[in-house]
Amino acid sequence: MAHQPLQFTLDRGSPVPLYFQLSQQLEAAIERGELAPGSLLGNEIELAGRLGLSRPTVRQAIQSLVDKGLLVRRRGVGTQVVHSQVKRPLELSSLYDDLEEAGQKPATRVLRRVVEPATARVAAALGVAEGADVLLVERLRLAHGEPMAALRNHLPVGLLDLDDEALERTGLYRLMRMAGITLHSARQTIGARAASLAEGELLAEPEGAPLLTMERTTFDDTGRAVEFASHLYRASRYAFDFQLLARS
Repeated sequence: MAHQPLQFTLDRGSPVPLYFQLSQQLEAAIERGELAPGSLLGNEIELAGRLGLSRPTVRQAIQSLVDKGLLVRRRGVGTQVVHSQVKRPLELSSLYDDLEEAGQKPATRVLRRVVEPATARVAAALGVAEGADVLLVERLRLAHGEPMAALRNHLPVGLLDLDDEALERTGLYRLMRMAGITLHSARQTIGARAASLAEGELLAEPEGAPLLTMERTTFDDTGRAVEFASHLYRASRYAFDFQLLARS
């Protein structure tokens, strides 16, 4: 992959450290897609010479983005863009659609699709009797071939026909819309916790790494609960983005 020409404007009179200015501009270029996944930055000596900076300054800027998971140093290749962090709007949308709109090339691997008895928690969310049959779908969502999230969705049995091929081809909400289900509203809770060993192995994170959690109960336009989702996201690759308004 060819080196990308980089143009940066650094203010040497600013109190903001030069390494931070450089890292911020590199991150912005990645977020805008000007530096696509797989792009090479060139070596530190070349970049330092072009910008008139010391190698330690350039190294610190690059290391800060390596720590964020946006860059990776590959032996024999150089410093390479991995991908931008996904910033998902806090609205009733599917992760698949959000990744696709962000140009992140989503893919899905179905891990499990079974009918099982509803636990008390799932039953309360879906408005069914505890122990009643519900459909569980577990998937791994990837972007650019890298794990992004582990998805668990419980649905009422008979809500719609699902098979692994359809679930790997597109998002669950899109399949619901195609089946004539109108998604109207949802209750959602966001949290965080440390990854277990199994979760870390699934999401390519070390045990104990921070994970974002999201639980969501989604309702159609008749007020019927159509899914209960329990998802885990890699905090190094993913963030929720939303706007707050002042109380009047």
